[in-house]
Order: sequence, then structure tokens, then C-alpha cells
Amino acid sequence: MTPGEILTAAGVRGFLHARRVGVGGAGTGAGDGAGDEVALGADEPVVLSSIVKVPLVLEFARQVAARQLDPRDRVRARAADRLGGAGSAGCADDVEYSLRDAARLALSVSDNTAADLLFDRVGVENVRSLVAELGLARTRISGAPRDVLGTILDDAEAGRPPRALDPAHTTASTPREMTELLSLIWRDAAGPPEACALVRDLMGQQVNWYRLTAGFPADVAVAGKTGTMPGLRNEIGVASYPDGTEYAIAVFTRGGAGNLRAPGIDRAIGEAARAAVEQLRA
Repeated sequence: MTPGEILTAAGVRGFLHARRVGVGGAGTGAGDGAGDEVALGADEPVVLSSIVKVPLVLEFARQVAARQLDPRDRVRARAADRLGGAGSAGCADDVEYSLRDAARLALSVSDNTAADLLFDRVGVENVRSLVAELGLARTRISGAPRDVLGTILDDAEAGRPPRALDPAHTTASTPREMTELLSLIWRDAAGPPEACALVRDLMGQQVNWYRLTAGFPADVAVAGKTGTMPGLRNEIGVASYPDGTEYAIAVFTRGGAGNLRAPGIDRAIGEAARAAVEQLRA
């Protein structure tokens, strides 16, 4: 089955882009394959959700490399900061950690509070400037996780559709731009080598293995970052094969179950990613 058929069979609309790291793609994004890429709606706008933590941590790592930030500086997650969820976002009591541990929590367990505290130090405008510098013209950063939550609460109170689920009104990008971001990071072209290496290392520590990682055999290393909201399930990442080849992959889905648990869709994301990479390797 093609990646598109796999995602359709799971009951979702899929948007996908895959490329070999360091190799661009010139396809239209309208089909399941085009030369050096596999593309399915690859230029359609998609909601990033927690995938925004990848450019956030990249900007943090660049500022550390430039000695603008000390990674040992401490931040404190207080009750007003905690949004609920994984990591310190769901703690019952105040928690203190370093900026570099905030970066680790943001990428490894998708800790929203750690990401908020990191955004406070790094600066939302600086993350926006970063994506512009990297040529990601269709990537938009609307704010930190707390800002997105604020729009959800405001929209619920006003009885209108949530802007957080609409790529035209929230943090968004395209699958193609996300694989370009990954390719730049993996080639040390998104900043100083030590900054790119930190992002690669932390993405490799992600505990969520049930999407991209689940689609590949055990001898293929996968570093990734998920993004999840009701009706939206995404992941971007890089699959590194034993022969040394690496593939940047971005899979975004809309539809399916409105709750956050949908194992069938999660599996389909990994299966579609592997089918795309196998098409490239063939």
C-alpha cells in the first residue's frame, strides 16, 4: 500500500513528506512519489501543535552556543505555569530545573510547562526570526503553549470553533518545510554544530515510540517529535538506517477519533512513514 492508502484506510486525511537527508525534493506534493521525495499534500498548511518545540529548542541551543544563555540557569514551574499533562506540566508541587533540562523535558516528554518557561527565556520573536532565517517562509509561530491554550479557552467561552485546530490561525507549517528543518539540523546547517547536535540528541530521547518509531524495524534508529490535539495526530522525525542513510519524515493527520487515544491512527502514521522511506530506498 502507498502512504496515502495507509492513512486513508485508518480513516484520516494525511499530509506527508519524506526525503533523504541532504537531498531536496521538487515534486508538487500532489501524489505519493516524485523523484527524490515522497509527497502527499506536502505543501498544505498543517497545525504543528507540540512540534513547535523543535524550533524552540533549536533556538535555545543556538543561543547557548553564542553564549547568550547559560544552560545551567534555573527556572521554576509554579502553579500558575502548570498547564497539565506530561512532565512538570502535571506536577502537584512547584518544580525547579535548569534551562537545558527544560529543553530535555520539552522534547523527550513534550512538557508544555517546560516549553513555556523556555519560550520566556529564548523569546517568541527569536524563534520566529529563526524559522525566517532558515527559509521556512510558510512556518508561523503564534506563541508558546500557554498562548495556544488561551485561544482554546477564549473560543470555548465565545462558542466559536477553536483557532488552535485551524492552521490559518495558529502555529502552523507544511510537511515539506518540516523535513527541510530536519534536514538542516541533521546536516549541521541550522546553526552551530553543537546546537544541531543537541537537538538531534534530545529528539532521540523522545519516549513516545508508538507513531514513527513503531513503523520501523529495531535496527533503524528514529529520532522524533510528536504533536497531538483532538482530531490531529502528527510526528516529524529522522530514520537512520544501519547503512548510514538518513531520511527526514513528516506525517500529519486530520480526522478520526476526537479523543487523544487512537492507536490505529498512531500505527498508520508509522506504517505510512516506513512505506514512504521504502519507496525512496527502492
